[in-house]
Amino acid sequence: MQTISPNISAMPDSIASKPAKRPVNWSSKVWSSVVIGFMTFFLLNVGLMIASVATNSVATRWFGTLLPEGTTFEWYAAAWKEFQLGDVLLVTIEVVLAVVVLALVIGVPAAYALARREFRGKRLLTGLFLLPLMVPPITYGIPLATLMYQLHLAGTLAGVIIANLLPALPFVILVMTPFIEQIDPNLESAARVFGASTGKMFRHVLVPLLAPGILAASLLVLVRTIAMFELTFMTAGSDTQTLVVALYYAVFAAGVRAPQSIDAMAMVYMIVTLLWLLIAMRFVSPTQLVSRVREHPQPA
Repeated sequence: MQTISPNISAMPDSIASKPAKRPVNWSSKVWSSVVIGFMTFFLLNVGLMIASVATNSVATRWFGTLLPEGTTFEWYAAAWKEFQLGDVLLVTIEVVLAVVVLALVIGVPAAYALARREFRGKRLLTGLFLLPLMVPPITYGIPLATLMYQLHLAGTLAGVIIANLLPALPFVILVMTPFIEQIDPNLESAARVFGASTGKMFRHVLVPLLAPGILAASLLVLVRTIAMFELTFMTAGSDTQTLVVALYYAVFAAGVRAPQSIDAMAMVYMIVTLLWLLIAMRFVSPTQLVSRVREHPQPA
């Protein structure tokens, strides 16, 4: 019997080039739908909470209705005067800037030593540097506050800066160590061959290459310092409270306060934080960090 083989070349192009259908991965689709639904639910709740606080901060009277009966910005003026927000914001800015600068001045050289040098006890030293990230701040905040009071630093601006500096250093070291490791050591050797000292090599060779990492570390330190409550609460005085501590006292201090003024203060805290974030993100972005990693791969 003569077998007839199909002539593929004689088939129409629409049939010959038609790809085979892939089976539908229903488990992946269900999992993606669950994740998207959870994220949508989470973001919706966060948005509604922020909208509720923002609406109440400008409401004249809001009870039992969908929207307040009227709006006013007098609560912001009342909160600014009652809680002395001008002084609180000034202290917050001073603490944040001092912590960011000191964390970079100390953390970048420490990260360079960990990235470039091999010495006995390096793993132990790295663990000690990163220890404040692994334990809750309250666990070492109590003995730290006790020491601050013994040294008469508690309640001073210097004491608040030191308390916030301890958990800020690990962020700088954690971010800067991989960035330094990605830079070819031959660039440093070439600079030394041409007579550059360690300081000049660091300023003119390393710092320009490490700029995205420095900005990223500054962003992390900035956000953490603004939001650091435990250590600041235990070491700050009446004149050295940051915004987050002042907000806590406004909510839980004795006396009767209008909830609208407290919500107005909460909105000021959120606006200040978002403003710092927008300024920082203006100079550094995740895509910039990724491109820096690709431009300076780890040398073999």
